[in-house]
Amino acid sequence: MTVTTEKDGFGRRTFITTSSAVAAGVAAAALPGITGSAGEAAAGVDFVPGLASGDPTPSRLVIWTRVTPTPTSTAGSGVGPSAVVTWQVATDKSFTRILKKGTFTTTAARDHTVKVDVTGLASATTYYYRFIFKGASSPVARTRTAPAHTATLARMRFGVVSCANLQAGWFSSYRHLAARDDLDAILHMGDYLFEYGNGEYGNGMGNVDIRKHVPPHEIISLKDYRQRHGQYKQDKDLAALHQRYPFINTWDDHETANDTYAAGPDGGGAENHTPATEGDFATRRRVSLQAYDEWMPVRLSGTAALGDGTQIYRTFQFGDLIDLSMLDLRSYRNAPGKEFSTEIGVTGDPTRVIAGAEQLGWLENNLSTSKARWKLVGNPVMITPVLVPPLPVPVTNAITATAGILPTEGLSYNTDQWDGYSVERKKLTDHIKANDIKNIVFLTGDIHSGWACDIPSAPGLYPLGGSIATELVTTSVTSNNLDDLLGTPSRSASIAVETMFKVTNRHIKYINLDDHGYSVLDVTPARVQMDYFVISDRADPAATTTRTASWVVRSGTQTTTPSTTGIV
Repeated sequence: MTVTTEKDGFGRRTFITTSSAVAAGVAAAALPGITGSAGEAAAGVDFVPGLASGDPTPSRLVIWTRVTPTPTSTAGSGVGPSAVVTWQVATDKSFTRILKKGTFTTTAARDHTVKVDVTGLASATTYYYRFIFKGASSPVARTRTAPAHTATLARMRFGVVSCANLQAGWFSSYRHLAARDDLDAILHMGDYLFEYGNGEYGNGMGNVDIRKHVPPHEIISLKDYRQRHGQYKQDKDLAALHQRYPFINTWDDHETANDTYAAGPDGGGAENHTPATEGDFATRRRVSLQAYDEWMPVRLSGTAALGDGTQIYRTFQFGDLIDLSMLDLRSYRNAPGKEFSTEIGVTGDPTRVIAGAEQLGWLENNLSTSKARWKLVGNPVMITPVLVPPLPVPVTNAITATAGILPTEGLSYNTDQWDGYSVERKKLTDHIKANDIKNIVFLTGDIHSGWACDIPSAPGLYPLGGSIATELVTTSVTSNNLDDLLGTPSRSASIAVETMFKVTNRHIKYINLDDHGYSVLDVTPARVQMDYFVISDRADPAATTTRTASWVVRSGTQTTTPSTTGIV
C-alpha cells in the first residue's frame, strides 16, 4: 500500500509462488508462534480458535480471540469460570515496543470470547498483537490500520472471498491469500459459515462430506451456532488468514439459514427453517446474530461491545481513493416474491424491500456525498439485472440449487437477489443516474460463480443508454456451483450456458459458473482491477491456484473490460 506517509508497510513484494508446499509453509511460518494449527504454541487448549482482527479505521482496530479456562469450557459449552485475559498491541513482532495493552474479563455468558476495540492507533501502520492467559501467550498476529482520511493514495489491494462451506471442501483459497504479502485487508462478502447438518449440503451431486460439520446436525440453538463458529475458526487456513490480515465482513443468509428474510407480517423466516420442528424463527435469528457478534472481529451498531445492536451496514474510508459501503441485505428484506421486468421498465410490489428505506437512504447519501475517487459497495447478493435464457430442465434445476439463481417455477429472475426487489433497485439506480455519480463498483459474493457486469441504465436496451455502475462478483471458496451439481467436468457443459446468459444479457461481460477460488481487487486512481483465481480441487487440502481472468473498470467509464495481464 502506498500513501503519503507510510509506517512499517507490508511492502509491494513479488507474489509468493503458488505451489501448495511453499504456500502452506509461508502461511504457517509468517509470524512468530503461528504453527500448523492456531494455538499450538499456547499451552494446550488456551487459544485453540486462534486470533483475528477486523474493521480497520485510521485509529482503531478490533482484535479478537477465545480462551478455554478449563478443558470442559469448549465452544458452546456454557460452562467455566470467568477469565482475565491480557491483550497487547506492539509495533514489532518481538513486543519490545508495546504501544497499547489492557485486560479483558470474559465469561461463559459470552462463550469466553475476547473482543477489544483498540483505539489511539496511528494510521497506515502495521501492528502485532497477542493475548496472555494464565502465563501462556497466544500466537502473534499481524494487522494494519487504514490510511488517514486525508491521505493521497496510489493503491489499495484486497482479498475478496465468499461462501466457504466446510463440508464441501478445504479452504485452500484462504491458504493462498495468507501466502501473499501485498494485501491491505480481506473483504468477506458473506456466508462465512454454513448451517447445514452432515450429509445435507456437501460436495457435488452426492452431497459428500469432505469434512464433517460440528455439531453434526443443522444448527438452530445458541449452543449450536457457537460450536459451528468454533469449528470454522479452528480451520488452519482460515486461522492463518485471520492472523495475517484484518477482515471487513458482512453477513449473508447462511450465517443464520438459507434464504433468510427478516421483515414482513410473518416476522421473518428462511427456506431452511421449519417452525413446526425448529421453533420460532425470530429466536433462531437472534441467537445466530449473538454468536456472530461474539465470534467475529466486527463492530455491530458501531461498537465491539456485545448486545448493543445488530446493525452491520457501515462505511470505511481509505484516504482519497476509496469509500467502501458494506451492506446488509438480510436483516431488512421481505420474503422473496415474484417480479417481472420489461425492456422499457420494471414492475413489482413497491412495498417489498431488500435493503429497507433507512439503509437505502444511507447508501444513497454515501454515494452522493463521497469525495473519494472510487465508491465501492460490499454487496452480499447480485444487483445486476439477469434475464434467464431458455435452458434444459436439468440445467435450470442445477442453477437453482447453487444459489437460488432461478426459482423452481421457472420465473425469469432470481428472487433472492436484487432482481426479486426490482422497485427498490430502480430507486437506487435512478438516484445514481439523476446525480451523475461516477465510479461505483459493487463487490459481490453469494452466487458461487464469477461475474463481471455493467449495470445498465435500461437493461433491455443496452448498450443504448449506457452503464451507470459496474459489478464484480467473486466465486465460492468451496460451495457447489454448476458443474458440481450437473456432475460434468469443469469448463464443459457450463460454457454453453454462460454463452446463452451473455447473449441474453449484453451487459454481462464475464461468467464462470464452474470454478472455486477467490479474487484479488487492486484499486488505483486510474482503475479498479479484479483478478479471479481458481483452485485446482476443493477436495484436495494441497490444492494449487491459477489466475484465470482479470477484469478492469477504468475511471470515468462505468464499464468492465478484460485485461490480459494480472495485478503486479
